Amino acid sequence: MTSIMTNSSAMAALQTLRGINSDMETTQSRISSGYRVETASDNAAYWSIATTMRSDNKALSTVKDALGLGAAKIDVASTGLQSAIDVVSEIKSKLVAASEPGVDKEKINKELTQLKNQLVSTTESASFSGENWLHNSATGAAGTKSIVGSFNRSASGNVSVTTLDVDTSATTLIDTEDAGRGILTKDIDADALLETPSGTADNYFLVDAGSTTAATGSEISLSATTTDAEVGSMIRAVDSILGQLTDSAADLGSVSSRVSMQENFVSSLMDSIDKGVGRLVDADMSEESTRLKALQTQQQLGIQSLSIANSNSQNVLSLFR
Repeated sequence: MTSIMTNSSAMAALQTLRGINSDMETTQSRISSGYRVETASDNAAYWSIATTMRSDNKALSTVKDALGLGAAKIDVASTGLQSAIDVVSEIKSKLVAASEPGVDKEKINKELTQLKNQLVSTTESASFSGENWLHNSATGAAGTKSIVGSFNRSASGNVSVTTLDVDTSATTLIDTEDAGRGILTKDIDADALLETPSGTADNYFLVDAGSTTAATGSEISLSATTTDAEVGSMIRAVDSILGQLTDSAADLGSVSSRVSMQENFVSSLMDSIDKGVGRLVDADMSEESTRLKALQTQQQLGIQSLSIANSNSQNVLSLFR
């Protein structure tokens, strides 16, 4: 039936054109934003997952920054320790030279004084971001320093932060409050370092930092009256100090290696999360551009179809001529 009141063909063509236009808007939005799922209305499940993982990635970015800061602190402390090892090694060699007959011990002592001053300067300078792991002036012991190491989300959705801990009491070289807490300021019993100790304490310390609680032994220094036996005790004490410094440097080195591995892992994890989120919500630009071309063609055909449907009503006028 032909009707001038109800144009069914035009209505069908218009409905089809509306659907094509809606699909074009969706495709154009994906192309302009780059996302297949941009809002919750596009796909609530994927949008929720993507939003959560993006938030976690921001947290991981902060963890990466914290690891970088921690690595810098470790590097500064390690550099200071390595410098201290070199200086103490030099002190050891000077003491060995002082054991030679006829040597001027007072002149060697002047060198020892300068080397000990260098140790003090090194420990005081080994500071980064207000933290010094080699020099302690606080009333309490240096204690443990924590570096943020990772951000974790459990299967149940609970989050937690884990840390890498460094016991800086083991790296403290000079303690101005309690000499016994510093490797360079505490007493070293040279008698205990003998193959057959006599049992009588023979304490020596390397640096006098003016600690509130001072060491009870003798400072490692030379004078014209210093005996060979005393020089031998000093050498044993310094060698013990050198061993402790080496152990501290090794501990810091292992922590530094751990921090470096964690940094690499966090970077890789962030990349993996980005890729995973992209698979869920990113638009396939090749597919969308192809779809847009097809929809543009359909739109043109829909417009022509609507034009034809509208012209059918006008054809009725020819029946009345």
